[in-house]
Amino acid sequence: MALSDVILAATLNNLAERYKEEGRYADAEPLYKRVLAINEKARGPDHLSVALALNDLAELYKEEGRYADAEPLYKRALATWKKALGPDHPDVAQSLSALAGLYLAQGRYADAEPLYKRALAIFEKALSRDHPSVASALNNLASLYKEEARYADTELLYKRALAIREKALGPDHPDVAQSLNNLADLYTAQGRDADAEPLYKRARASRPEQKGSTLSS
Repeated sequence: MALSDVILAATLNNLAERYKEEGRYADAEPLYKRVLAINEKARGPDHLSVALALNDLAELYKEEGRYADAEPLYKRALATWKKALGPDHPDVAQSLSALAGLYLAQGRYADAEPLYKRALAIFEKALSRDHPSVASALNNLASLYKEEARYADTELLYKRALAIREKALGPDHPDVAQSLNNLADLYTAQGRDADAEPLYKRARASRPEQKGSTLSS
């Protein structure tokens, strides 16, 4: 791949990302498509840069609610990751989670659950059971269970994710505050306000705007 192609693809991708953040989806789409075409031509259809470009375009379509357009792109990206890295690589887990997230957005819970579980298993095996990526995977699966009103299952996963983050990141990390809010929101949804309130207070006490950072959603 010529250096000029690398620079052009990166420049176009950065501009597309900016347009997406601004909600200018019609402007972002042709740029993402051009990045994909550049990478396919220069590096071949099975290169990891193509998987990334497919994922970026799929994410755009998902944000627009164009689920039918997003799904084949996510699936092709997943197949590319698997072929290049093997089925047990953390990047494959990320791709599985992305596809599961698409299914979750559509209410396709039965399709999403095995993908989230597979992603969790990959992270646990490849990175250890106490890695922050495992906490994120637990949160993803918990979010699915919450949508299904499987509150007991959700609580167990949120608590485990919180424990991992507190141990790995420290009590004042933004991701810990996020986990506290997740668990508190679950309790609120069940009318368990007495359980939720101390968690909300802990989350507010460590709110990152007081420390110069931004809480993730």
